[in-house]
Amino acid sequence: MVAPRKYPVELQQRAVRLWRSEQPRRPIAHLARELGVHPEALRNWIRQDEANRGERADRLTTEQLEELRRLRKENAELRRTNDILKAASAVSPRSSTRPGDGHDAGRPAW
Repeated sequence: MVAPRKYPVELQQRAVRLWRSEQPRRPIAHLARELGVHPEALRNWIRQDEANRGERADRLTTEQLEELRRLRKENAELRRTNDILKAASAVSPRSSTRPGDGHDAGRPAW
């Protein structure tokens, strides 16, 4: 479960726009203090915005992060399903999938 956001998305977007629009740019810590947010939070928002704009290669874009989360969730669900199927096949009686191979003689066909 994801923790609730500490800062509203609107504040994050406004802070990044404000930082981008300033020339010369003030230190992030000064702007963060003025806006009442933690400097590292603002720094992370700016980095993410730069990644989304293609200005950074060391970070995934928001779209890529969302896809990664979705794929990890799907992968976990598939693993759980696979584990359930493995457990079910371990306890169910085995019968041949080929008719007449002699291994299922005397057993009812399931």
